[in-house]
Amino acid sequence: MKDPEGADVPLGARLLDGRDCSFTVWAPLARRIEVHLLQPEERIVELQAGERGYHAGCIDGVSPGARYLLRLDGELERPDPASRSQPEGVHGPSAVVPVDFPWTDHDWRGLPLAGSVFYEAHVGTFTGEGTFDAIVPRLPALASLGITTIELMPVAHFPGTRNWGYDGVYPFAVHEAYGGPERLKAFIDACHANGLAVALDVVYNHLGPEGNYLVDFGPYFTDRYHTPWGSALNFDGAGSDEVRRFFIENALQWIDEFHVDVLRLDAVHAIIDASARPFLQELADRVHARAESLGREVHLVAESDLGDPRMVRPARLGGHGMDAQWSDDFHHALHAVLTGEGQGYYMDFGEPAHLADVFRAGYVYTGQYSRFRERRHGAPPSGIAPERFIVYAQNHDQVGNRLAGDRLTAHLSFEELKLAAATVLLSPFTPLLFMGEEYGETAPFPYFVSHSDPELVEAVRQGRKDEFASFGWSEEPPDPQSERTFRSAVLDWQMRERPRHGVLQRVHAALLALRRNCPELISFQAIDTELVHDRGLVVRRRNGSMHALAAFNYSAGGATIPLSDDAWRVRFDSASSEWDGPGPVRATVKGSIALHAHSAVLLTGRGG
Repeated sequence: MKDPEGADVPLGARLLDGRDCSFTVWAPLARRIEVHLLQPEERIVELQAGERGYHAGCIDGVSPGARYLLRLDGELERPDPASRSQPEGVHGPSAVVPVDFPWTDHDWRGLPLAGSVFYEAHVGTFTGEGTFDAIVPRLPALASLGITTIELMPVAHFPGTRNWGYDGVYPFAVHEAYGGPERLKAFIDACHANGLAVALDVVYNHLGPEGNYLVDFGPYFTDRYHTPWGSALNFDGAGSDEVRRFFIENALQWIDEFHVDVLRLDAVHAIIDASARPFLQELADRVHARAESLGREVHLVAESDLGDPRMVRPARLGGHGMDAQWSDDFHHALHAVLTGEGQGYYMDFGEPAHLADVFRAGYVYTGQYSRFRERRHGAPPSGIAPERFIVYAQNHDQVGNRLAGDRLTAHLSFEELKLAAATVLLSPFTPLLFMGEEYGETAPFPYFVSHSDPELVEAVRQGRKDEFASFGWSEEPPDPQSERTFRSAVLDWQMRERPRHGVLQRVHAALLALRRNCPELISFQAIDTELVHDRGLVVRRRNGSMHALAAFNYSAGGATIPLSDDAWRVRFDSASSEWDGPGPVRATVKGSIALHAHSAVLLTGRGG
């Protein structure tokens, strides 16, 4: 058996020519591993034990779809840790899945990060059907809106049929309720046919509690570290080479077999790794090398709350080599200014000055004291290109981790919703929209599960209540186990036909068109910010003689914005009657304009 980086026999079950199937399992805790084939006829075949705890073998007469279990030391039977399909759920047998698929995206090479617009979607609630196939008819409209990249929340197999996906226990398997592996491939093929890249959310910091049998096979977990969601994965202890292989091979599976363009790595701050070559760095090296060999653009996006620019710096500069990271600072600064909320982590935000900071740097906290954390937080992200920060007014976490899963539509006026959209989409960063945000969806997105263990269900309920304590929310949250909670989150696509929802969608389309076509926004050499009055913000971009000025008024009253003597052209005005606003921006005395309450304007011009 080759070492992890040189292994050429994939983990799990892999159909070969004819009806032969290779099986490879890492199980150092077992002396003997047998494959218990259940179809087409029941057989038990022992695998050959090799070095470093691997067991492997080739079995003939195995058909696509054949069900099997792995028998450990002649007694305990478990699904395959690297199962590609769990048609009977997390406790049932694994199924052999063919790799081949009739792809039509042969000329697809991916998309650059610069210019990308992400759109986060949960497969189960995006449509009433809750499948990959049901999303496909919506793809042309999303592409027409200006979306470039569909980001799917995790699809790795989880218990039951209702889940956000972060309770997955079979990282290689695609959840059957969504359509399974073949329909995911068909979905990705359709995305590429519509010019859309696909990002997939993957979870490499923990596994869910139900159906998690990895502990029976080897030291996948460690008790030296802990995560808020379960046992920490072993990326730096004894046996960690093989644990790394497991998850790196999973990442490469999505790229090779499924043609995924972007992997969004969930909560990398929960990956604790003290090794000289951290797992994240090794993962980035392997993914980028594979992308280069395939002649494709493949990006890694990290979700991190560390405020650490090393996340996106290359390894040669002491970084982890991620291509981009989510900027919670941007979200928190915008949310606190718009809503006035100051509970929990929002206590560190709430002033337009925080927005000015994040527009300049990508972070708000670059080493200052954080009241919420009760310590200094962050470091200056100097030299990092703006497109490497993913920014948003809403996402699954920031909506779903509220007590009722309520969206901004439950708190903001129509003018404020346009202002929020303009703040995100006129920023120099890479924007992300949360499904339905573009038309002002009102359905909540609460947390939901469908576990089978009553004790686990009660633990989840209590855990949600405890999580809300820091925000001072004492009301009873929706029951995460109830199907009604899940159904409440399904999007209402007919809402787009209602007047103001339709206008909001057109506002998003107009702003996205400006991002694509306005040269002053696309290319700039410098960015400056200026606070105006108490709740106004001006962001200027310059490229030679080309200037762009975005002005945001977060106050309930008007604001006067001073201008230079350059000739300015209004490119967007959220208060315009075109967008059902109170009226266009008004010129006052020479060198200034007056903005309406809760409005945004974009001006472009040329000057010295």
